[in-house]
Amino acid sequence: MASPITTERIGQDDVRRLPDHDRDLDHAREVVLRQGVDPEAVLVALGRFSLAAPSWALGTGGTRFGRFAGGGEPRCIEEKVDDVATLNALTGANRTISLHVPWDDPDDPAALRAYVTGCGLGFDCMNSNTFQDNPSTTREGEISYKFGSLCHTDPAVRRAAIEHNRHVVEVGEKLGSKALLVWLADGTNHPGQASFRRQFERTLESLREIYAALPEDWRIFTEHKPYEPAFYSTVNADWGTSLLLALGMGERAACIVDLGHHLPNTNIEQVVSRLAAVKRLGGFHFNDAKYGDDDLTVGSIHPYQLFLVFSTLLEHGDGSLPQIAYMIDQSNNCKDPLEDLIQATTNAQVALAQALCLNRPALEEAQSRNDAALAEELLHQAFRTDVRPLTAEARRRNGAALDPLAMFRAAGYRRAMIKARGESSTATGL
Repeated sequence: MASPITTERIGQDDVRRLPDHDRDLDHAREVVLRQGVDPEAVLVALGRFSLAAPSWALGTGGTRFGRFAGGGEPRCIEEKVDDVATLNALTGANRTISLHVPWDDPDDPAALRAYVTGCGLGFDCMNSNTFQDNPSTTREGEISYKFGSLCHTDPAVRRAAIEHNRHVVEVGEKLGSKALLVWLADGTNHPGQASFRRQFERTLESLREIYAALPEDWRIFTEHKPYEPAFYSTVNADWGTSLLLALGMGERAACIVDLGHHLPNTNIEQVVSRLAAVKRLGGFHFNDAKYGDDDLTVGSIHPYQLFLVFSTLLEHGDGSLPQIAYMIDQSNNCKDPLEDLIQATTNAQVALAQALCLNRPALEEAQSRNDAALAEELLHQAFRTDVRPLTAEARRRNGAALDPLAMFRAAGYRRAMIKARGESSTATGL
């Protein structure tokens, strides 16, 4: 079914909003110039920014207690691609898809790649899954990941997990991806259940075998998490362990930072700085959290922290974003999935724009003089700048919508999908 959101319709909606937008944009430019920043440079950087959309976030999420699916959810990978294409048409900043296998394991990768290319999209990182038993990887119940995968005491279980990751890479090669992301649920729930040392050693040995089988132009990313589903210990519990695993594999191994995968009050921007300093920052899973790995909308709980993360990235990139993986990883059981992704993307655009509005030379001068008050004042000056006219203009220049959420609702996309896909359709992989 053709999407009700077309370039022509977006253009018509933008024309209606242009008088107010132009007035707001002129004011924003003046403010940014007074802060010693070139607004055109901000717009150019915003126009280049792109966040990969995760294939698992296009359906309604859930909790341990239940899932309340919404109507019109994508029933196959191609329909997920259609949704991401619509998302990108609205934001101009979701140009790739991060695919999860086996939740989304294409029967014909070449055909899927052609379909995605035809939609003006590409593939970002491939995500493996050994945190649950799947018939395709656990031989119809012959083995189980209940007590771990790459760290398991049983060589047969470790072999199945390794082969699954190699399969994901093979699929990714056919899709045009260039990276594998490995998040492990491996750990323990009880003291004494397993040896910390031997679990780590087996995991590293397994990862080295996966690394050795990577195509020469591929990278592998390890993702840490302190708890859940294991609550006493997790094999890859923190950024230091993740770094040890990456260093133990080789130069093409790096670390993913998920904003929700840290203990309360962790200084995440400092973690980012440390990994970037040793050239082992592979990328991000952007989301937000109040209590733990809540997978809430990007920038919805800690917008200042998100701003500081982008500011840290720009410092390490000498004013530009480093060429790493930027991906959304969130799951909402209350919002429309696409509305949630729209808000995540626009919130990330705002945080990046605020970071770009920071007068970095002035900040460095204040830091060199140990002027803590002025340094903080400069940060707040950038953070409190209303950059929404700049982010809207960056979208407009990319052919996207000045107001993506309003455009999505006005076009009736979800109603159209309910009509086409059904009232009770459930997204694959959830």
